[in-house]
Amino acid sequence: MTDNILTVEGLKAYYQMNYFGVEREVRAVDDITMNVRKGEVYGIAGESSSGKTSFIKVLAAAIRPPLRIMSGSVKYDFKTGPIDVARASPAEIEAVRWRHLSYIMQGSMSVLNPVRRIGKTFHDFASRPLGLSGKAFEERVLGHLARLKLPPEVLRAYPHELSGGMRQRVTIGLATVCHPEFVIADEPTTALDVVVQKEVLNLIRDIQKEMNSSVVFVTHDMSVHANVADRVGIIYAGRLVEEGPTRQMFFTPRHPYTAHLVASLPRIGDTRQRPALEGRPPNLADPPQGCRFHPRCPLAVDKCRKEVPPLETVAPDHRSACWRWQDVEPLVNAAAPAGEMA
Repeated sequence: MTDNILTVEGLKAYYQMNYFGVEREVRAVDDITMNVRKGEVYGIAGESSSGKTSFIKVLAAAIRPPLRIMSGSVKYDFKTGPIDVARASPAEIEAVRWRHLSYIMQGSMSVLNPVRRIGKTFHDFASRPLGLSGKAFEERVLGHLARLKLPPEVLRAYPHELSGGMRQRVTIGLATVCHPEFVIADEPTTALDVVVQKEVLNLIRDIQKEMNSSVVFVTHDMSVHANVADRVGIIYAGRLVEEGPTRQMFFTPRHPYTAHLVASLPRIGDTRQRPALEGRPPNLADPPQGCRFHPRCPLAVDKCRKEVPPLETVAPDHRSACWRWQDVEPLVNAAAPAGEMA
């Protein structure tokens, strides 16, 4: 038996396109190896166009052309048995979706049908996986709504009749009503004000603890990870560049990109201007040789420009893909007010 509910090994997923006779390959997910433990909240961070969304599409078995899996495996260890969604048939994926593997999608209005009442949407999502109908199904849904602090009247409402926070609670309810073992949350707090964000984050954490499920939580906001994640993985240009316990990632990052993400957070009492990271993410159709972060890295040397750094263990349960990980800490100390990182 293993403590991992998800094990990803050597995953490569590329967008392969051919327009007007011109072939183009975008390496959105390029050789990622990681795992998620049972009962854990695993955070994924990285700036826009880093490959986060493409990666979780593969994890959610929601792959559509032109995205294709080139190699690697995505293995889940569910109570019903193991499954590799990178190679599973549509019927096998259908058997685990919602009941064991669920997905909180980004943007509630892109999930909810604007001309269908919420109750009908719950029926569409959950009646078949739960194997319930009629009164039994209604009681299950109403009990779940009560946990989410939503009134029964929500089931008779249309999406536009609900506030943004209530719609987001509904999408969380749709993803968790079957009590799945694994939940993927893609930017669930996008476009919400900070008060509603806190409510939604607390709700996800409470539901996760109640169901004892595992959660992959995706957001570019590092402050959100600080509040919900047990471990954090940093993705840059399609690759996992650092992974470790949340506290270590904030106080002792071992990759210069992570150090920049941490340094960009506002701190009480610090009025200094935050310098922006120079340059822009590389073109994943033609990524740079060596470390993909080297064109923007203040620590880059010739080796970084020529050789790809392996994702190696630098501390207990802490991995980094950087040739100069031992020199990263001064970057964090320089960005923090005196005594804050002590």
